[in-house]
Amino acid sequence: MLSRLAVERHQVWLYLAGIVAGLALGVQSPGVGPLFDALLWPVLGVLLYTTFVQVPLLHLRDAFRDLRFVLALLLGNFVLIPLLAWGLVLLLPDDPALRLGVLLVLLVPCTDWFITFTQLGRGDTARAIAVTPLNLLLQFLLLPIYLWWMLPSEQFTSVLSVKDLAPAAIGLIGIPLLLAALSERWMEARPSRAVWRERLVWWPVPLLTIVVFLIAAAQVGVVRDSGPMLLAVLPVFVAFALAAALIARVLMRLLALPVASGRTLAFSLGTRNSFVVLPFALSLPAGWETTVVVIVLQTLVELFAMVFYLWWIPRHLFRA
Repeated sequence: MLSRLAVERHQVWLYLAGIVAGLALGVQSPGVGPLFDALLWPVLGVLLYTTFVQVPLLHLRDAFRDLRFVLALLLGNFVLIPLLAWGLVLLLPDDPALRLGVLLVLLVPCTDWFITFTQLGRGDTARAIAVTPLNLLLQFLLLPIYLWWMLPSEQFTSVLSVKDLAPAAIGLIGIPLLLAALSERWMEARPSRAVWRERLVWWPVPLLTIVVFLIAAAQVGVVRDSGPMLLAVLPVFVAFALAAALIARVLMRLLALPVASGRTLAFSLGTRNSFVVLPFALSLPAGWETTVVVIVLQTLVELFAMVFYLWWIPRHLFRA
């Protein structure tokens, strides 16, 4: 019988198949773009709900049971990784949409499949689960500050306007987040309802496959026109994955963390919350479609990087 962990271990191939199928359909039927753009929003909303429902939103204080690990997590995800992202963006071509896509995706730590990869990579899954609400809360609070600091002022005020981003923030972030919190309270009221969480954890992988399929089909023209520029982003994403693991290694040594906590930290720093920032990218004005494609590209690169992490982290960089 196929297990959820087996599906998540091989999810990269499902997403790759979804992207290839979407690009092929977009080339053959260019007219599907408007329809797929409309379909994307409800599918993305359901995806975010099934993602948020896996986060223990009502148990934020559990994150602070290991203060050294929390300190390492905060320093890594919200100080050192933003500095790394800022430095890497400066190496890219001076294209605003390209740079914005890289910043959006690299500045937000993952809150879902990082737990799966922590488990597969022999990290501390309990700590990974405990810190996810903290990661989620802080990224929402700090992302606007990071972008204000790192983007030119005219770009920040003109492109990232409240008028354009508020519908995405409320409709695709706020409502799924509220529903997930209500669902968590409902499921925890009776032990027999826990089965619903077990059912919902199967949904993110197929839903994300559909999301990347829809984006690839709708944005095939952007991919074709921006191909050489997108290739310039690949080394940046690879460098980020390698540097994130090394930063985790340094923090583990400085704060004398156990090896399992160090592995957990590496998977947290190395994974990003790509589809949480997708609603904001999709809300940008016309001419910024490259931002969306960059975020999807990072997702694919990250998944291949996680396959490498599963070999590198427990066997070499964080050996017991």
